[in-house]
Amino acid sequence: MKSNVGMGDRVVRMFLGVSIAMLLVFQNSIWALVGLIPFVTGIVGFCPLYTLMGINTDIEKQKA
Repeated sequence: MKSNVGMGDRVVRMFLGVSIAMLLVFQNSIWALVGLIPFVTGIVGFCPLYTLMGINTDIEKQKA
């Protein structure tokens, strides 16, 4: 599994994931689990959707 998510993209994903999860947790919604998707893809550095669309924001991997 190659990394296809760059550092800036990873930070934004983790921040948005936590923000979505916390917002919905405070509203007592099961949809808070949706926030885990961008958070986990930010931590792992791999996004399956990016692979399907041919997107790679990881500049370090593009140079190699």
